[in-house]
Amino acid sequence: IVKLISLVSAADARELLKQGALVIDVRTPGEFQSGRVAKAINIPLDDLGHVLPRRVPDKNQVLLLHCLSGTRSGLAKGQLKRLGYQNVHTLGSLGRARNIVSAGKS
Repeated sequence: IVKLISLVSAADARELLKQGALVIDVRTPGEFQSGRVAKAINIPLDDLGHVLPRRVPDKNQVLLLHCLSGTRSGLAKGQLKRLGYQNVHTLGSLGRARNIVSAGKS
């Protein structure tokens, strides 16, 4: 049974971005190169457990995760919660993340 991934609301995500949230793209480097969200950091899901703690040692840093469809970002959220990250949110798909981040800039 697949648990529905709870996505952060667009309004909450925009507020978190204003407060310095990091956007983490958990797709592969090839996917990331083919199109990305402005300011997103690419850390593929398979590398997240060992790369993120080095890049973002602060476990209270607000993280907004996305991937292509939302599935991997949901998995990534669970993985990061287990690593002790407290403020992890799922943006979902690339399209939704792009809409939220670009709208937040205006």
